[in-house]
Amino acid sequence: MEDLFADQYPATASKNLFADIILPVPIPRWFTYSVGPDIQDHIGIGYRVMVQFGKKKILTGIVAKVHQKAPEVYQAKPILDLLDDFPVVNALQIKFWSWMASYYCCHMGEVMNAALPSGLKLSTESRVQLHPDFDFDNPGFPMDERELLLLETLGKNEEMNVEQFDQLLPGKTSHKIIKSLLGKGAILVYESVKEKYSPKTEQRVRLASKYTGEDSLLQSLFEALKGKEKQEAVLLKYLQQVDVFRDSGKNTEGLPKKVLTDQGCSASSIDTLIKKGVLDAFKVLISRFDSVPMTEREFTLSPPQAAALEDIHRHFEEKNTVLLQGITGSGKTEIYAQLIREVLQSGSQVLMLLPEIALTTHLVNRMQQIFGDKMGVFHSKYSDNERVEVWQGVLKGRYNFIIGVRSSVFLPFDSLGLVIVDEEHESSYKQYDPAPRFHARDAAIMLSWMHQAKTLLGTATPAFESYFNAQNGKYGFVKLDQRYGNAELPHFRLADILQDKKKNLLKLDFTRLMREKIQETLNRQEQVLIFQNRRGYAPYLSCDECGWIPQCEHCDVSLTYHQYQEELRCHYCGFKEKVPVSCQACGSQKITTIGTGTERIEESLSLLFPEARIARMDLDTTRSKYGYQRILDNFGAGNVDILVGTQMITKGLDFDKVSLVGIVDADRILFYPDFRAGERAFQQITQVAGRAGRRDKIGEVIIQTRRPDQLIFKQIISGDYADFYRLEMAERKQFFYPPFVKNIKIVVKHKDFKTSEIAAKKLKNLLTDIPAKKIVLGPEKSIIGKIKNLYLFEIWIKLDRSGNVQQFFKQQLMGRIAELQADKRFRAVRFLVDVDPY
Repeated sequence: MEDLFADQYPATASKNLFADIILPVPIPRWFTYSVGPDIQDHIGIGYRVMVQFGKKKILTGIVAKVHQKAPEVYQAKPILDLLDDFPVVNALQIKFWSWMASYYCCHMGEVMNAALPSGLKLSTESRVQLHPDFDFDNPGFPMDERELLLLETLGKNEEMNVEQFDQLLPGKTSHKIIKSLLGKGAILVYESVKEKYSPKTEQRVRLASKYTGEDSLLQSLFEALKGKEKQEAVLLKYLQQVDVFRDSGKNTEGLPKKVLTDQGCSASSIDTLIKKGVLDAFKVLISRFDSVPMTEREFTLSPPQAAALEDIHRHFEEKNTVLLQGITGSGKTEIYAQLIREVLQSGSQVLMLLPEIALTTHLVNRMQQIFGDKMGVFHSKYSDNERVEVWQGVLKGRYNFIIGVRSSVFLPFDSLGLVIVDEEHESSYKQYDPAPRFHARDAAIMLSWMHQAKTLLGTATPAFESYFNAQNGKYGFVKLDQRYGNAELPHFRLADILQDKKKNLLKLDFTRLMREKIQETLNRQEQVLIFQNRRGYAPYLSCDECGWIPQCEHCDVSLTYHQYQEELRCHYCGFKEKVPVSCQACGSQKITTIGTGTERIEESLSLLFPEARIARMDLDTTRSKYGYQRILDNFGAGNVDILVGTQMITKGLDFDKVSLVGIVDADRILFYPDFRAGERAFQQITQVAGRAGRRDKIGEVIIQTRRPDQLIFKQIISGDYADFYRLEMAERKQFFYPPFVKNIKIVVKHKDFKTSEIAAKKLKNLLTDIPAKKIVLGPEKSIIGKIKNLYLFEIWIKLDRSGNVQQFFKQQLMGRIAELQADKRFRAVRFLVDVDPY
C-alpha cells in the first residue's frame, strides 16, 4: 500500500539527532525517529511526540532516549510534532515500565498503553475533503466513475474518513483512488488529530479596566444605563461582590458568569454588557475536583496502635517492606495516617493503594478530612479528563499524596517516600486483561524500591506469599490483634443446610437459625449484611423434562438468569438473549431456575421479611460512576435494613448499626477448583464477618454450610490464621505450589479448535527443552474451553523461584512464542502469558 502522507511530511533536514520512541503497540522494540532542527533544543526523555507509524497511522509516543546513532536497517522518519513544553513521564517511570515488561512477559508498548491515561494519547483518523481551489465543472483531468463517485459524495459532505469511502467502493480500492485524486489536486487528505483531554474551563467576567480608575467614570456608566434595568442589575450585583476600588486584584480575578446568572441576572444582559465593552469576558482553567477542607485535628493513638507504629518504624530501619496484620476494626487507618503525615512533612510523596476506592469510601473520606487538598484520588471510574488532571497534579506538585487503585502505580512520582497497600491480599489488585497482567502489590514493592522508599502492606488476612516473606525475614512483621476501643470480635454460628433440609426447615435458601437472627436484628432496628458470592437471579435455567440448559453462543458456559432485566446473560462475553418460554430441545414449558444469585436472595428476603427495606450491591447495581456511593449512602443513612451483596460488601464498610452478617453459601467459596480456594475462603469470610459489631456492639455472624465439620470453619471462628497457614503451606510444599515455586500460565487462543490445540502442544514441547529447573503441565483445554468464539488451551509452568532462573526462562519463553508466531500456520494464534496468575 502506498504512503498517503509521504508528500505531506517531507524528510526533515537531519542534524544527526535521533530519538528512540516508545509506541503503544505490542511489538518488542523501540522505534527510532529523526529529530528536526526546530525541536532539537526542546526534546528530551519523557516528552510526548506525534509520529507516523506504518503507512497511515499517526501515534503518540514517549521519548525514551535521544542520541546521534542512525538506525542501520531503515531510514528514520521525522518526528511530526512535539506535543508538550515539559516531559509528562520521568526517567524512573520508563525504568519501571521496562521492569514490568520484562517481569510480566509483555512488551513495553503494552505497558505504556496501560500506564498513560487515554486523555494523554492522541486519537487519529485519516480524513478527506475537496480541495478549495478544485473546479468540479472543469477538473482539467479525466475522471473515472469511481473518482466521480467520491467527488460527488464529498460535495455533499464537508469531510469524510477513509473508512467511509471503503464502504462506497467495491474491493476496498479507496486508497488508490484517493492517491489518484491527490495527484490531480482534487482533494486534500489530512490526519485529524485530536487530543482526547480538554482542560475544564470556567467562563468569567470582570469590569473593564477603564471604569476602575475613577468614580466619575463609573457614575457616568450608570447614567448611561438608566432605563436598562436588567443591565444595571448585572452591574450592581457584580459591584456588590467585587470591590473594584479597594482591591483591584479582585477585579482582575473577576467573577464566574454562573454566579451572576444563579443570582437572577439575565445571561443576555451580561452578553450585551460584554459587547458594549463594559465587562470583559475571559476563561480560566479550573480543577474538576471539589476543594476539600482539612477538618480533622490531631488524633491520639491507642497504646496498641502506638506500639504497632513504633514496631513499623523499627523494622523500616532494616527492611524496605513491612507486613502489618491488623484484625478488622483494629484501627489500621490511624496508623496509616500517622505514617503519611510524617513522610509528607519530610517533603516526600506517598502512594496509598486500595483494591477499589468506591468500596472504601469511609477510608477515602477520612483521609480527605486529614490531608485536604494535598491528597489526590485516582479512581477506577474517573473520566479520561479527570485522570489526566490527577496525572498533571502529581507532575506539577499539586498532589504529594495519592490514594488510588492499581493503575496508580503508573503515576509520575519523582520522590516517593512511602507506599501503603491496604487489604494487600485482595485479588482485585491483579490485572487480568489486557497486558501487562501485573499484580499491583508486587509492582508497588518494586516501584518503592526504585525510589528507595518504604512499603507497608496492611491486612487482617495476609496473602500467603506476603506472610511467607514475613515469616522468613524478608519483610518486617507487625501484628495488631486488638480492636480499637476494646471492641469485641463478632460471635460465629454455623447453620447446617442439610440438617434443616431434612427437617423441612429450609425456606427459600435460608435456614431457621438465619431467619430467626435476621428477624431479631430487624426487631432491634439494626442492620443486616447478607453475603452471596454470585450475582444474577440464578446460575442457570434447566428443563425439568430433558435437562436442557441454555448455553452462550460464543462461550462454553451456561447463561446466567437475570430476573430484573428478564434476560439470560453470559458473564464472559456479554452475550444476552430473552428468557425462553419453552425448551429448545423438547418443547416443554417446565423450565426452572437452578442455584442462587444475589437477585434471588433479594427476592427471597422480601418474601420472608416483607416489612424490611432491602437493597442489593453487585456488579449489576453499581455499573454507574456513583452507583456504589448511592447504595452506601442510603445504607449509612439507615434507609436500608438488609443489604445483599457479592464480595463488594466484604471491603471497607464501617457502619455502627450493622450487628448481623449472614453468609448464604460458604461451600461455594470453599469448594472451588483452585489451589487458593481455602486461602480465599478464609479471607472472604473473615473480611465480611469483620463488618459486624463495630464500636461497642458485639456482632453475630451466621455461616450456612453443608459441611460444618470442615476444619477451616473452626480456624475462622477462632481467628487462628497461623494454624490455617501452617496446614495449607504443608500441602503447597508437597505439591509444588506458590510461594515455593513461581507460577506462569500461558493461554493459547484461536478460532479453530485444532489449530489452537496443535499450537499449544508445539509450545509445550519448545518450553520443555529450555534448560531450567521447572515443571511444565498441559496443554489442557481450559475449564471454560471457548470464550468469544476462541478455543482456549492452557499450559502451566512451575518454575524455580531463584531470580536468575526466572529471568533466563522468561527470555527463552518469549523467544519460543516469537518462533511459533513466525510460522504462517500460527500467525493468528494468540499466546497470553500470565506471570503469577491469581
